[in-house]
Amino acid sequence: MPRTSASVDRTLAALADPTRRRVVDLLRLRPRPAGELASACRMSPPAMSRHLRVLRSKGLVEEEHTQPQDTRLRIYRLRRRPFTELQQWLQQVEAFWSDQLSAFKAQAENAAKGRTE
Repeated sequence: MPRTSASVDRTLAALADPTRRRVVDLLRLRPRPAGELASACRMSPPAMSRHLRVLRSKGLVEEEHTQPQDTRLRIYRLRRRPFTELQQWLQQVEAFWSDQLSAFKAQAENAAKGRTE
């Protein structure tokens, strides 16, 4: 079975929360300001800020200030790398299980042949 990297562990930890998964779903469509994310998730801006802080600290999102004179307005967007690493790990897990199931199928077929002979 493949081992998870620290990056995949951080990604999975961040995505364990349904609100953060919802934020990721929203950001998949387009970058958004924090206030829009809070409204879409029906939560207060401070509560959304806590979720965004976790997503930032785990490396899943990045923020940009669109207007340098107003540091309060931040646009959040997904970072590709953590999701690419997660996808690669999942592909390894899928390959492991495919190999295991193929071996089981071959063993079951051989056992069935042995019973009919």
